[in-house]
Parts: sequence; structure tokens; C-alpha cells
Amino acid sequence: MRQVFKIFTLCVLTLGWVWQTPLVQAQQKTLLVMGDSLSAGYGMSLAQAWPALLQTQLNQVLGEHQWQVINASVSGETTQGGVRRLPGLLAQYQPQWVLLELGANDGLRGYPIAKMTANLSRMIVQSQTAGAKVAVLGIQLPPNYGARYTGPFFHQYAHLAQQHNTALVPFILEDIAIHPHLMQADGLHPTQAAQTLILDNVWQHLSVHWTN
Repeated sequence: MRQVFKIFTLCVLTLGWVWQTPLVQAQQKTLLVMGDSLSAGYGMSLAQAWPALLQTQLNQVLGEHQWQVINASVSGETTQGGVRRLPGLLAQYQPQWVLLELGANDGLRGYPIAKMTANLSRMIVQSQTAGAKVAVLGIQLPPNYGARYTGPFFHQYAHLAQQHNTALVPFILEDIAIHPHLMQADGLHPTQAAQTLILDNVWQHLSVHWTN
């Protein structure tokens, strides 16, 4: 009789673990970062880049297993590449949020802003259609590209956020890009020390959506 009871208890405990695991997974929310080298940790490891720091901060504020941050950023990525990759990532991870940080490489190559905006708009719609909320992360180009190009380039992010009713981080490198000691030698990529400041820029604009 004791042996039967032990077997029954073991079965209950085992089944209880099986029942709870999908529940924990179902409650966990996913945040997908779709970016370029500014989010892919250029010159450092992915573990040192700001999306990894965002995962740590979410864990500290909300507790572990509440949010999972997927960093799908690729150095050199363009908006056209993002359009191609995003549907597969949405299907794979089914995120509740998509942080869209793309356009810098298009701008550095002088890509037509209208086409860039169309690609970003398409990614926003793809994400929203998949049931995800979107945050647009704005980027500025170096001034040597000329105001006639850099002005419309920068303003497209706010226009997109307004048009599609998304969250917005006006400039991901706010108070970073102007300080040479926070930028790598190429003048384009932030240093490892700047990653916490990028996180601060993202957090101050978006944390209200994740913590309430």
C-alpha cells in the first residue's frame, strides 16, 4: 500500500510540474528588438549591448520570467532587410512588443527617404497585424550629410509613430552621440560604457508600457 501511495504521489508531483510549465511559458511576454549595429552590440558581445541590459532591468523591476527580450538585431541591417526578416521572426517568437531600430544604414548610404519610410511603415503594419505593439526608435545622421537629407530623415520617425499610433523613442543616442568619449573611433557606434545610457533613453520613454 505504501508503494502504491509513493507511486501516486510521484505521479501527482510529476504531472503538477508538467501542468505548471506551460502556464509559466504562457504568462511570459516577449519583446523583439529589430535593429542594426546600434542594437547588435557592434564592437562588443551581445551580452554587453543595451537589449541584454534591458532584459536584466525588466527582471529586476518585474521579476524573472515576466519578459523575454529577443535581440534579432544584425550589424549592417537595412530597412529592406528588415522587411524580409521580420515576418519569420514574428511567426517564430509571437512578440507582444517590437522595438524597431532601423534606418541608419539606409541613411549612411543615401537611400531615398520615401522608400526607407515605406519599409519602416510596412514593418510597423506587419507587427501590428501579428498582434504586437510597436515602438519606433529614432536615429539621427551625422551633420555632414546635409540638412536637406538629415532633417527629413530624422523627422520620419516621429511621423511614423504618429501615423501608426506607436510608441516613440525620439533619438536612441540622445546625449550620447555628442560626446566623443561615448562613441567608438568610427564616430558612429556607441561604446560599451554608453550602453547603459542607451537603455536609459529607451526606458524613460517605454517603461510605462511594460510596468503598468
